Amino acid sequence: MAVFDYVAIGADGKRATGVITADSARSARKELRLKQLSPLEVKEARQKSAAVGRQKGSMSGKDLVLATRQLAMLIKSGATVEEALGAIAAEAEKPGARRVLMKVRGNVQEGYSFSESLSQSSKAFPPYYRAVVAAGQTSGRLGDVMERLATHLEKSRKLRSKLLSALIYPAVLAVVALIVVVLLLIFVVPAVVEQFQTVGQDLPALTNAVIGVSNFMRSWGLIVLPAIGLGIWLLRGVFRTPAVKIGWDKFVLRLPLLGKVIKNANAAQFARTFATLSGSGATVPDALVAARGSVGNEVFRQAATKVRRQVEEGQPLNRAMRSTEVFPPMLVHMVASGERGGDLPAMMGRAADYMEDELDSSATVALGLLEPLLIVLLAGVVAVIVLAIMLPILQLNTMAIGA
Repeated sequence: MAVFDYVAIGADGKRATGVITADSARSARKELRLKQLSPLEVKEARQKSAAVGRQKGSMSGKDLVLATRQLAMLIKSGATVEEALGAIAAEAEKPGARRVLMKVRGNVQEGYSFSESLSQSSKAFPPYYRAVVAAGQTSGRLGDVMERLATHLEKSRKLRSKLLSALIYPAVLAVVALIVVVLLLIFVVPAVVEQFQTVGQDLPALTNAVIGVSNFMRSWGLIVLPAIGLGIWLLRGVFRTPAVKIGWDKFVLRLPLLGKVIKNANAAQFARTFATLSGSGATVPDALVAARGSVGNEVFRQAATKVRRQVEEGQPLNRAMRSTEVFPPMLVHMVASGERGGDLPAMMGRAADYMEDELDSSATVALGLLEPLLIVLLAGVVAVIVLAIMLPILQLNTMAIGA
């Protein structure tokens, strides 16, 4: 089935717009009339403009969390997947989210399973999301699984939002500092130092160095900024290559304070995804595949691949995780306890809770140190510029006193 956007007149005479799934535009018009809507315009979604087309295959994190929570509630109340998708799509505020949900509903109507239908919109639903849904269908507890998945998404989004909001002030401070330094170099330094050059006085080395930087900024600044942007874009491509990415991720994990924060973040995401999937009835190897897809650090991804291989060979999960020397000892210990007690998903969930709390504390400390560090760095740069301006003045005073 295809997805169509429509404009119609309702029985009350009001104009209505929305999306509908049908085999053809003719079938879409027929279905609209059955709903007591008089169609004015029916267009297939892909005929929209490029700006709308970009929205067609994706959903924001907030929309995904909301849709998952609503699906869980409706499915647990007895609604079919098709009915739940239709109800949520009808209430969706954003056209992009509504279009994605209607596309999934259309695939379900064609006979595909829910997880297979989600795979048709892979940009909107990440791999671990689809894996959890597939496990829920296999276990026959899709409603409970969707509710657990919604909780997982909410916690992940909340943690990510908290970290991003904490980074706003340091980022703004860094931008302001850069602007202040650039303005000093381009406008203030040349105007002040020009007074000393008219006297014919030999300037100190520090002053000459600052003048050199200032002249460079004034002459090449408009070229340097685009070059820096191009360099960053090229570096992003380089860092996507496997060899460079694994080397960079290893280096990041060794950093004194930031490394611990990133390690805890990846470990917590790994444990949370594993707990969600294994608690939904998935096997340990399948849960490891989904957990691997949920982490961004290549070191953790390779470690998860190695752990899965060893588990399939008969190795206990905790021993396989310990052999990688990547996962935090606390997580490995909790996994061992869960395997001994036969409640691995619950222990993984508790480990995720603990590491998320520790991540919150570590991030708070790291960001607390970052702010004064930026202030000290800005003060140091400004002090160097001021000193470069003051040195010739002090030199003139010394010469005047000596005369």
